[in-house]
Amino acid sequence: MVSTYDQEFLGTLLVEKGLITQEQLDEALEERQRTGNILGHILVEFGFVSEESIIQILAEHLGMGTISLKNKDIPPEVVKRIGPTTARAYGVIPVEADDGSITVALSDPLNISILDDLRFILDTPVKGVVAPKEEIEEALQRCYGGAGESVQDLLKEIEDEIPLERFEDEAAQNDVVTLRELASEAPVVKLLNLILIQAIKDRASDIHFEPFEDEFKVRYRVDGVLYEMIPPPKHLALALSCRIKVLSNLNIAERRLPQDGRIQLSVMGRQVDMRVSCLPTAYGESVVLRVLDRTTVGLEIEQLGMRPDTLREMTELIERPNGIIIVTGPTGCGKTTSLYAFLKRINRITDKLITTEDPVEYDLEGVVQVGINPKIGLTFGRCLRHILRQDPDKIMVGEVRDIETAQMSIQASLTGHLVLSTLHTNDAPGAITRLIDMGLEPFLITSTLEAILAQRLIRTICPRCRTAYKPSEFVLNELGLTLHDVEGKELYYGKGCHECNDTGYLGRTGIFELMQVTDPIRELIMKNAPTVILREKSREQGMRMLREEGILKIFDGVTTVEEVARETRIS
Repeated sequence: MVSTYDQEFLGTLLVEKGLITQEQLDEALEERQRTGNILGHILVEFGFVSEESIIQILAEHLGMGTISLKNKDIPPEVVKRIGPTTARAYGVIPVEADDGSITVALSDPLNISILDDLRFILDTPVKGVVAPKEEIEEALQRCYGGAGESVQDLLKEIEDEIPLERFEDEAAQNDVVTLRELASEAPVVKLLNLILIQAIKDRASDIHFEPFEDEFKVRYRVDGVLYEMIPPPKHLALALSCRIKVLSNLNIAERRLPQDGRIQLSVMGRQVDMRVSCLPTAYGESVVLRVLDRTTVGLEIEQLGMRPDTLREMTELIERPNGIIIVTGPTGCGKTTSLYAFLKRINRITDKLITTEDPVEYDLEGVVQVGINPKIGLTFGRCLRHILRQDPDKIMVGEVRDIETAQMSIQASLTGHLVLSTLHTNDAPGAITRLIDMGLEPFLITSTLEAILAQRLIRTICPRCRTAYKPSEFVLNELGLTLHDVEGKELYYGKGCHECNDTGYLGRTGIFELMQVTDPIRELIMKNAPTVILREKSREQGMRMLREEGILKIFDGVTTVEEVARETRIS
């Protein structure tokens, strides 16, 4: 299926060609607004138009031909012109080749960056023809099977093609032209592409390039845990960091100061953004890429992992016309994902939603998003002050970092707006203490704060290798459980398999601690009650702590004792 970036253009084109009616387009656009799905998928799913018709009309409009890959015999010498990893990453199959150019079949003719990337990687002219995605996937399996390029192969290619002296020449390391040439060497480009592709296939959230005195490490963070891949030779550190800087439009000659940038890629048919952070260290630059996979934007509130009662209460809370709702937890616990899911649920044509973020991570359709820039004085507080003049109904503030932002959030709530924001605290009751420490008056907190949601992300057991077992008393003690507590309950763990890279875990889900600010809680806040008293009163009123939520997930067979013990505070 065509995953086009200009979906309105596709709809207009289909109407102009008489393949769908304006009423059908309006209905599909409405569904797209509600679900966030790709317009082409919706039109086919609703039976308004066939996938073949979409492909044909786009190909004609862009001056491309179409091709059927069913039973097409592609010569081995043509297949060899593009490596298996590159072909799978870009979702293309070479169909013709000569000394002058290569013709590839692709399923998304509007994604012209695919052809541009291939021209650069292959250093040869590349033409495109259009074929259905299913036929391309079948052809990829038929032509390449399980073959794949390995890091070892590429490292050998680099050693064969690029003299080691080029990487170690100190004069060359300070010459911008030479650095650009080094970053553009085909083997270096291929190696970085392979690292990025593998990371995205493994669902990595971060990619770390770390130079040390005697080695150069590359590590992926998958489901919150770092894993090390085959380390490239240390002399490639500079070439790889320069290549990343070129892609993110950073200054490749500057290696003394930190730099931040952004890379936009289309990998395996998915649009992926990467935030780039370069930090000077004693042995070179440490580079970290934060992977922002746009496919996660479609997350619904029901998919966050909340238990039915918590989900019901949160759904009611975010529908309130005013007040402040805070999501709290450490960095990387999924706070932003939860806020996006809440915004998606309350995003209606009748309401204006504005966010202020640092930075804007994902595009939310129908939501006005503002990225803050402290370097020019555009802080959360200042941005929020001007947002209030934009006639919003709901506001998302990326983080309450200071008294100015907290006061502006309260002002927004008092003037009839719903405000969603985040804090960094260990649990829900601790957020109130944090707000008071910032300098907020208790009476302002009690008059605006509606609820605090603390959360963590825990790894879920791989469904393919999920196995029942009888835990030992020692393991259960990690969560304060006894053998009597688990009597009659089935506990599971993951043995490890190819699907989960032998970790036993696949994916993550949330555990949540929802503290509603009721009248008894307000009375305690006005008395400056300590966190422990607020926690006890909230538990009396039905709040489950993070550890208790985790234990329920264990009994549901979703996760393990070890994982909950690792992610929750034991008291």
